[in-house]
Amino acid sequence: MQIQMVDLKSQYDLIKSEIDAAIQSVIDQSAFINGPAVKEFRQALVDYTGAKHAITCGNGTDALQIAMMALDFKPGDEVLVPAFSYVATVEVIALLGLKPIFVEVTPDTYEIDLHDLSRKLSPKSVAIVTVHLYGQCCNMEALTAFAKAHGLKLIEDTAQAIGATYTFSNGHKAQAGTIGDIGTTSFFPSKNLGCYGDGGAIFTNDDELAEKLWMIANHGQKKKYHHDSIGVNSRLDTIQAAILNVKIKHLDRYTASRNQVADRYDAAFQDLKSIQIPRRAAASTHCFHQYTIQVADGQRDHLKDYLSQKGIPSMIYYPLPLHLQNAYLEFGYKKGDFPVAEELCQRVLSLPIHTEMSEEQQSFIIDHILNFFS
Repeated sequence: MQIQMVDLKSQYDLIKSEIDAAIQSVIDQSAFINGPAVKEFRQALVDYTGAKHAITCGNGTDALQIAMMALDFKPGDEVLVPAFSYVATVEVIALLGLKPIFVEVTPDTYEIDLHDLSRKLSPKSVAIVTVHLYGQCCNMEALTAFAKAHGLKLIEDTAQAIGATYTFSNGHKAQAGTIGDIGTTSFFPSKNLGCYGDGGAIFTNDDELAEKLWMIANHGQKKKYHHDSIGVNSRLDTIQAAILNVKIKHLDRYTASRNQVADRYDAAFQDLKSIQIPRRAAASTHCFHQYTIQVADGQRDHLKDYLSQKGIPSMIYYPLPLHLQNAYLEFGYKKGDFPVAEELCQRVLSLPIHTEMSEEQQSFIIDHILNFFS
């Protein structure tokens, strides 16, 4: 059987008539830039997430850059960021002339370690970028309190966790991306809510900040041809918005399907000493953008090769921590500075998980993993 990390074709086949009609509608209207579907999708995002404002843009990396531009950071300002994440999180910090200050992560939920966060704080610190990695929220209650206490802005990178819900100790619930000053997300095709190209969005509950975000994403203009600030050209095109308008209606079903796959993996591997299954955070739901195990005793790469031989794909997210990437060595970090992040890069392995995965396919994967360790 052919197994894929993400089976976008099977997902499309189930909603083909809806997707095709949505695309055809855009073509019939010929409103390819900022057409009606874009406005409709922005409102759908607000309705779904509970954010007061949703600003669509070209991709998730643009979303992060626009967020930091809107917060008026100055070159040399320090932004606290996890050492274990995708490069986009730190890339925009460097592009804007800011200084990334890497922070150690926790060994089980992969979020910023609060103790190391305190140690890395300095008079130049202006913001924290927290990453909801693999599909669940970080400890947002602690992070919001920390940011408030130290006068820091809090940016949520929720590219992997749209739809995850965080519950505060007082019972208040909020979705990933709607808790900090600004939330950002990506609609890359493999994301839980993905389009058929590039796309992104920014969330905020601050009216003034929302207006700045809109302006920056649109060449710094509020009124056409009148530019009040330096901006960028970053927009979600109408065809992608039309596709996302269809898919957001299925997002809860997609999340439930991913959780069913994760539950079956958990049950199969929970007693396997060589595998650490994903830890579910107590205060967050999980939407399982990735099902990421940790493989002990240096066997991760051997397992990956074995699965590949059996026609089973797997991925390493991520094989090298950010502080050891060549592009960021100039900031003075070295091997050994973040032992948890470095160890995770040697242990993590993401298994196939998607909305249309059959039990037969998953049993095939599970059986071969169990056979490897037998």
